[in-house]
Amino acid sequence: MATLYTHQGQNVRKTWMLMSIFLIIVIGLGFVFARVYDNPNILYFFVIFSVVMNIVGYWYSDKIALRMAGAHPATREKYFDFYNLVENLAITAGLPMPKIFVIEDPSPNAFATGRDKNHAVVAVTTGLLAILNKTELEGVVAHEMSHIGNKDMLLSTVIVVLVGFISIVSDMMIRMTFFGGHDNDNKNSGIFAIIGIVLAILAPIAALLIQLAISRKREYLADASGALLTRYPEGLASALEKISQHGIPMKKQSTAIAHLYIANPKGSGAFGRKVSGLFSTHPQVEDRIKKLRESL
Repeated sequence: MATLYTHQGQNVRKTWMLMSIFLIIVIGLGFVFARVYDNPNILYFFVIFSVVMNIVGYWYSDKIALRMAGAHPATREKYFDFYNLVENLAITAGLPMPKIFVIEDPSPNAFATGRDKNHAVVAVTTGLLAILNKTELEGVVAHEMSHIGNKDMLLSTVIVVLVGFISIVSDMMIRMTFFGGHDNDNKNSGIFAIIGIVLAILAPIAALLIQLAISRKREYLADASGALLTRYPEGLASALEKISQHGIPMKKQSTAIAHLYIANPKGSGAFGRKVSGLFSTHPQVEDRIKKLRESL
C-alpha cells in the first residue's frame, strides 16, 4: 500500500524527465521552423526561451497557478478553524505548515501547489468550506497534504507552465506558416513547412495526454496517502460524494490548472461522466470512493 512518501523520488525524476521532453519538443519546433524560414536565429530564440520557461516553470508555477485560480491568502483570524485543521495535519504528516489560500467560488474544490514542501500552498474554495463537516474537510486537506508529501505537486505545477507554453508556441508556428510567408527559393522549405504544421498540431495534443495521464495517477495516490494520514478513509470518501453531487462548474476555469484540483473544475454532470477516461483530468469519482471504502 502507498505510504505518505512512497513516490517522492519517482516524481522528482518525472519532473526532470518532463522538463527534458519539453526542451526537446520546443527545440525541435524551433529547428523545423528555422529551416522553413532559413533563419538560424529562430532556433537560437527557441533554445533560450525554452530554458527560461523551464526556470519559470520550476520557480514561479505556484504563483501562476494561484493567480489563474483567483486565490487570495487566508488569514488565521478569518478562517480560524480551517487554519488550525491544516496546521494539525501538517504536524501529523511531519511537514512544514503550507501557506493557505481561499478561492471565492461556490463550487467545492481544492488543490495544492508549490515546488517543494518548504514552498507549499493549499487552496480551497469557499464552497468547499461551506458544505463539508470537519472530518470531511480533514480528508480533503490530507489528500492535498499528501500531494506535498509525495512531491507530485512539483510535477503538476511545472505542467501548468509547460503545457500552456507548448500550446502557445504551436499556435504561433501555425500562424507564421499560413500568414507569415517563407522563402520560396528554399527547395526544402515546403517540406519543412508541412512537417512543422504536423508537429505544431501534435505537440499540444501529446502534452495534454501526458498531463491527463499524470493527473489521474496522482489522484489515486493522494487518496490512498490521505486516508493513511487521517486513518479514516470514510472522511475523504464522504467529501468526494458531496463534491460530486454538488456538480456545478467553477466560475473561473483554466485548462492549464484543471489537473491540480481534487475534482474536475468543470463539474460532474451527466455529460462529463460519459466522456472517455482518456480525455478526463480526473479518475471517475465512483472508482475513487470505491477504492477508499474497500480500504476500511
